Amino acid sequence: MSRVCEITGKKAIVGNKVSHSNAKTKRKFNVNLQVKKFFLPEENKWVTLRLSTSALRTINKNGITAVVKEAKELGFLKK
Repeated sequence: MSRVCEITGKKAIVGNKVSHSNAKTKRKFNVNLQVKKFFLPEENKWVTLRLSTSALRTINKNGITAVVKEAKELGFLKK
């Protein structure tokens, strides 16, 4: 399973690791993913999502129903 947020679509990006001598080598910046369960009252079921922490903040602000609806419209969530 790839490390991609199911709500925002965030995924790993590539950058440089910079040593003390300023030598640069490639590295990967992974997304801070959390697995959370949410109850959708409209569908009367529980959903388990792999979310970035910024998506958790968005859910706290806008509500799970609105966020899931928007993610389905954008194609991030296939359920």
